[in-house]
Amino acid sequence: MAVDPTALTTDPAGLIAIGAGIAVGLAGIGAGMGEQAIGAAAVGAMAEDEKFFGKGLLMTVIPESIAIFGLVVALILLFVFK
Repeated sequence: MAVDPTALTTDPAGLIAIGAGIAVGLAGIGAGMGEQAIGAAAVGAMAEDEKFFGKGLLMTVIPESIAIFGLVVALILLFVFK
């Protein structure tokens, strides 16, 4: 009994979707881990001096750009590589 070789091929669209999901997921996890440490330090700094609110807010927003980059990579994977 022979195996049909066409049955073993994978659909590239499915692999692209998996890659897009991994890109967004890992970028979100990385941003969350970075924001955890920075957020704790920013709250501690603001507890001592309220003038650090703007800087603390800015520093907690920076890791979110990593998640946005992951989303951009996922969109490129989904819409450019068809």
